[in-house]
Amino acid sequence: MRAAVVGAGSWGTVVAGMLARAGARTALVCRTEAQAEAIRERGINPGVLRDVRVPASVAPTHLGDPDALRDAELIAMAVPSRATGEAVAWLAGRIPAGAAVLCLTKGLDPASGRRLSEAYRDALGPEVPFAALSGPNHAEEIALGQPTAAVVAGDPALVVRVQDALAGPRFRLYSSTDLVGVELCAAAKNVIALAAGMSDGVGFGDNCKATLITRGLAEMTRLGEAHGARAATFRGLAGMGDLVATCTSRHSRNRAAGALIARGVPADRVEAELGQVAEGIWTVRNLLGLAAVAGVELPISAEVAAATHEGKPVLACLEALMARAPAAEE
Repeated sequence: MRAAVVGAGSWGTVVAGMLARAGARTALVCRTEAQAEAIRERGINPGVLRDVRVPASVAPTHLGDPDALRDAELIAMAVPSRATGEAVAWLAGRIPAGAAVLCLTKGLDPASGRRLSEAYRDALGPEVPFAALSGPNHAEEIALGQPTAAVVAGDPALVVRVQDALAGPRFRLYSSTDLVGVELCAAAKNVIALAAGMSDGVGFGDNCKATLITRGLAEMTRLGEAHGARAATFRGLAGMGDLVATCTSRHSRNRAAGALIARGVPADRVEAELGQVAEGIWTVRNLLGLAAVAGVELPISAEVAAATHEGKPVLACLEALMARAPAAEE
């Protein structure tokens, strides 16, 4: 297989390495020529994962290279959700005939509030096979060969090809027919992780975090079912699996972002502090928009939006959640 991974952040770099080790002829499409040249010269990606070697069989290139996607059969998109519009326009003008697209991004299209598959299909047309991969997949651990699993959903034939290309002794890959559910899990879990990080930031313990994870999963599931997804997807790797990892891991950008916000760092400064993208900050208002369309209430997400975009104190947000009217657990 000839593959290209667009986006040379930590996850894109790791997936490029996985594809190359599995035998695919793989290009890693960086944002700039300078980044591509640095990877070629040093054998590492100096911006991320500085202690992890990039396989010599990965060919670094850049967005300005007219041959970046030459002959690619599989194109994995690992760009931040906020760059969706730019990414799909770039891809639409260059995608080779017969190529398929695998989305590695976890979020919503900020310009329209839609799922990413909808944005890609509008730009590329329904004839281009599309799939999304999600799960508890911290790149830092996978790069070290630590075991994990993921789920891929979308075009059935493409799902099988992705399983064949990426599955290995340390990376188990399940299939799903619920693309809507997998995409909404990937977007919503980042928002709940912001809440978990806010709990950390004010010094609360395990009880509060466990409550946020559990009730967060409930509101994620409500949203998914209202949009036609299956509840079982939210109990699986894309839902509960990724939610637990993102809410608890030291590698989690969104958990760290929530903690910084709780400690007084303005939301618009958080990514500069982290040096990485926190997708939940960009996702939360669009997630609430999807909920409003479906008539679904997302109380945790609403308080996260108040903290990140309205400046409401984090303690006041948590107190508002605790003061909600008594209800049956559902």
